[in-house]
Amino acid sequence: MSRRDFLRFVGTSGAAAASVSSLAYAADSGPGASADGPPTRPDGGSKVRTTLTINGKPHRLEIDPRTTLLDVLREHVGLTGTKKGCDHGQCGACTVHVNGRRVNSCLSLAVMHEGDTITTVEGLGKPGQLHPMQQAFVDHDGYQCGYCTSGQIMSAVAMLDEPWGRSDDDVREAMSGNICRCGAYKNILGAIKQVREG
Repeated sequence: MSRRDFLRFVGTSGAAAASVSSLAYAADSGPGASADGPPTRPDGGSKVRTTLTINGKPHRLEIDPRTTLLDVLREHVGLTGTKKGCDHGQCGACTVHVNGRRVNSCLSLAVMHEGDTITTVEGLGKPGQLHPMQQAFVDHDGYQCGYCTSGQIMSAVAMLDEPWGRSDDDVREAMSGNICRCGAYKNILGAIKQVREG
């Protein structure tokens, strides 16, 4: 294909895409569309019903199907221990367990988890009866501002059941998805080693 033919093909494809886009916009502007939001269902509703099992308790919810698990935990269930950091899955502050595996809740839609077992930092331990990892973070001062701490702890607890090696470098690699902007990595490493070796 010559350069001229390629440019002609791209121009034709772009015009076709623009036509389809304008037709879709016109369809969204018709009956059933909302002036300040996405199109609604023909029955006028835009929410779905779902039941999530969080920290051992069922929560019956009616939510927008686009709502992330993080937003459901914080805004609908009131479990604010799970933090919203970057909201792009890059910092790990929103880490929770889903069926025992760590998940960035900001990247996961809540409706995907009906029937799953979800655990947040509130479900690990309680005052006077902390999870060993929570206690280790206290013992080693594994936090400074504390914003990333819940995600760090959830990730560290999940790591205990994952096939990582025993060296410090293995622990650092396992925890590389969790960022501490205060730089308390040495103390976090000490806390994790205490639990793994204890």
